[in-house]
Amino acid sequence: MIFKNFVDTHTHTKNSFDGNYTIEEMCEAAIEKGIQIVAFTDHVEMDYFVEKGFDKDAENSYKDIIRAKELYKDKIEICTGIELGEPTYDAALSESLIDSRDYDFVIGSIHNLRKTDDFCELKYDGLDVEALLNTYFEELKILTDWAKFDTFAHLTYPLRYIVGENKIPVDMAKYKSDIDEILDLLASKDKALEINTSGLRQPIGITMPDESIVRRFKELGGKMITVGSDSHFTQHLGAGIEQGMLIAKNAGFDSVYIFRKRQPVEIEII
Repeated sequence: MIFKNFVDTHTHTKNSFDGNYTIEEMCEAAIEKGIQIVAFTDHVEMDYFVEKGFDKDAENSYKDIIRAKELYKDKIEICTGIELGEPTYDAALSESLIDSRDYDFVIGSIHNLRKTDDFCELKYDGLDVEALLNTYFEELKILTDWAKFDTFAHLTYPLRYIVGENKIPVDMAKYKSDIDEILDLLASKDKALEINTSGLRQPIGITMPDESIVRRFKELGGKMITVGSDSHFTQHLGAGIEQGMLIAKNAGFDSVYIFRKRQPVEIEII
């Protein structure tokens, strides 16, 4: 199925530590692919904000996006975004950062537990995966309750590495009540849930979260979905977006959302 409205709300430029292309290169690729609206959401990890130079990354990313918005204003809509990693590990600093700039779109995410490495860097031999996931979902509840973001990113992020790369089976039924609590909080606080399509091009082979969780979000009163490729390369811009929109449609959502000036804007799935 080909959708007329084509948006990608989770992308990274060279201003992310793991980014690979300039914002101009990303814009040109997005235009070539027919993407109508793109949000640039470079990584800013709040638990290492100054220590690892994310304060400078945030500044450089914002300046580049503002410049690109003007440069490409007649060709593509660009949203000024940020992916706040671990914002509740220093909530005051996170709130100060997002209040200091005129962002359109704030993603909230968690890539690592407190004082530990990113899930992508962990060595899983000998690790208690169940305990790890229990702690992860508790951190997601804290993040959801804080709710200073617009969309909640890749809810099942650790599975990309636990299941996808390390082939460790996980019984997700054990975490159903935790996930329901998170989804219910998101719905009650009028926050969006992201369908992150990066898993479709990785060993795990599914979106994060998958369709069953998106359906459950709808059942619990969720109203807003965003869809993002989590692209760090020009070739991955827009990748899986149509599958993500189809998942949203199958789950009962007629629209996905972007944000302008932190206000939700409905984009019909057509």
